[in-house]
Amino acid sequence: MATILIVEDNEMNLDMLSRRLEKRGHEIMVATDGAAGVEKAQASLPALILMDMSIPVMDGWEATRRLKNSPVTRHIPIIALTAHAVAGDREKCIAAGCDEYESKPIKFPDLVAKINKILGIQEV
Repeated sequence: MATILIVEDNEMNLDMLSRRLEKRGHEIMVATDGAAGVEKAQASLPALILMDMSIPVMDGWEATRRLKNSPVTRHIPIIALTAHAVAGDREKCIAAGCDEYESKPIKFPDLVAKINKILGIQEV
């Protein structure tokens, strides 16, 4: 399938997402802070990034802006993963450069549908 970079500092969320996406055939890369996420994205150019917006060192907002401002990584779709689920948060994530938004707790079928749509994957 596709290589997906998960930028997430919560070990349980990271484990759950990694295992479930690997079962669906995706190759998973991991970063636990925004600076590491930017470095990994630039070095390996994944097909998609799942970006927690509240992460250490460099938050997801700044990491997303840097990735979208770089000619090397601006084409990589980013799905924001955030516990911020109040009115206007989706719009803030999109304004920061995210292509899609999923609030926590993550509803895995909804996230998979967004991943498939962005990557053009048809499930049977």
